[in-house]
Amino acid sequence: MIADDHGVVRSGLRLLLDKQEDMEVVAEAADGAEAVAVALRERPDLCILDVSMPKLTGLQAAREIRAQAPGISVLMLSMHDDERYLFEALKAGAGGYVLKMEADTALVDAVRAVLRGEPFLTNAAEERYIRAWMNDASTGPSEPLTPREQEVLKLIAEAHTNKEIGEVLHLSEKTVESHRGNLLRKLGMRDRVELVRYAIRRGLIEP
Repeated sequence: MIADDHGVVRSGLRLLLDKQEDMEVVAEAADGAEAVAVALRERPDLCILDVSMPKLTGLQAAREIRAQAPGISVLMLSMHDDERYLFEALKAGAGGYVLKMEADTALVDAVRAVLRGEPFLTNAAEERYIRAWMNDASTGPSEPLTPREQEVLKLIAEAHTNKEIGEVLHLSEKTVESHRGNLLRKLGMRDRVELVRYAIRRGLIEP
């Protein structure tokens, strides 16, 4: 399955993949939410997801697909040669990461590698990945917030009260307030507005 919000990109990728004797594009999607629905309905062997899509980002869609159908492999396609996107893609369960500028030469190899269960990074992405680790190991795929703190942050950013957050996550209001304080302290922020901006940057909520 190919998911990209640009029809011309989907058409080009489909043409490239359908030329291969051992590959067939069985479905397409134009946004992240549709990608999840189509993937769960069609159950393709592999989903190629654009990182930047409406409704759900490719990273969010990858997390959903991998959580609900772990047998489906995921390959991320991105315009971004930023290490952060690469790390997030790997953490979301993607088996490979291909830059769009290299798709014409690398995509077919990437699909085959991921379906064999081998990780795949295009050269440019891999170079940036390795360079980041060499310069500063702390830039690797680490997350300053715990999964629970990310859940609380998302709900804060969506304007839920402490009581509502507690009900959703089965926590006491006091515990939620403690998490809120920890978030502000960890991230060096002062108020909810800054937390919302952070949540948008991290892809937890849509702007």
